[in-house]
Parts: sequence; structure tokens; C-alpha cells
Amino acid sequence: MATRIRLQRHGRKNYAFYSIVIAHSDAPRDGRFIEKIGTYNPNTNPATIDLNFERALYWVLVGAQPTDTVHSILSKEGVYLKKHLMGGVKKGAFDEAAAEAKFSAWKAEKETKAQKFADKKAADKAADMAARLAAEKKVNAAIAAKIAEKKAAAAAAQAEAEAPAEETAEEAPAEA
Repeated sequence: MATRIRLQRHGRKNYAFYSIVIAHSDAPRDGRFIEKIGTYNPNTNPATIDLNFERALYWVLVGAQPTDTVHSILSKEGVYLKKHLMGGVKKGAFDEAAAEAKFSAWKAEKETKAQKFADKKAADKAADMAARLAAEKKVNAAIAAKIAEKKAAAAAAQAEAEAPAEETAEEAPAEA
């Protein structure tokens, strides 16, 4: 019987996460499975993938067919690159050490790209926060200026109201 590498849904409505499982091809999506080889959470940015690399490689080598999404996940994790390199070793194109060096170089490059992405995202977030803070300070300064104007106008009006009262008080004794 044919085996498939597929996703098994978990989580609540509108917030799904998935287990990556090996199942018979005629088993239902969330039904019985042979082995769980990892998890996939598309709700994070970037998506979080936890994969047992050795077991995934084993199942790909024995002929388990992945679904489209799982194929994409396995490609991003390097399972298919490792399979390709192992095929080159088997054919004699290069030795196992060269294959391992190529895979290690690919993995290191992938990690540096991921780190650059994370650094860029953090820098963008910091710049956005600084821009928001500057805009908020500008708005607060404008509000403070309006309040100062109102207080000055109120003080002037109060001083003006007190001044005529003093003048009439001073004029009254002069007339007497």
C-alpha cells in the first residue's frame, strides 16, 4: 500500500497548526497515521517548522509521496537536496565528504539569509517605532501649544475683567 507524507490539522478555528505525518494513502486527513515526523505552524512569521530530518529523509528515500505543501516544506528544509546529493554519491559523481560539504554550505547560507531577514525585520520594527514616537511627540507638542494658548487667552481675559473693576473702584472715590 502506498504511503503519503501529509499534514494533519490541529488547533482552533482560524488558527490551525499541523503535524507532519506518514499515513497510508487511503487514510483520512486527520485519521490514523504511521509516524509523526514534525510540526508546521503557519501562524508565525516566518512559519515555524519542526522536522525530524533523518526520519523525513528515510521516508522520502523509501518512496513516500508528499502532498504539495509538505513537498514545499521538505524542500525548504533541505530533505530533497540531501536526497539529490546522496544519489550523486551512489552514482559516483562525488564522494560522501563532498556531498556533506555541499549540504553544510547550503545550510549555512540558508541560516545567514534567515538571520539577515530577522535583523531587517527587527530594524524595520525599530524604525517604525521611532517614527511613531516622533509623530506622537509632534502631536503632543501641538496639543500643548493649543493648551498654552487657551491658558494665555483665559489669563488675559481674567486680567482684563479685573482691570476695569479696579478702574471703577478708583474712579468712585475721586468723584466723592
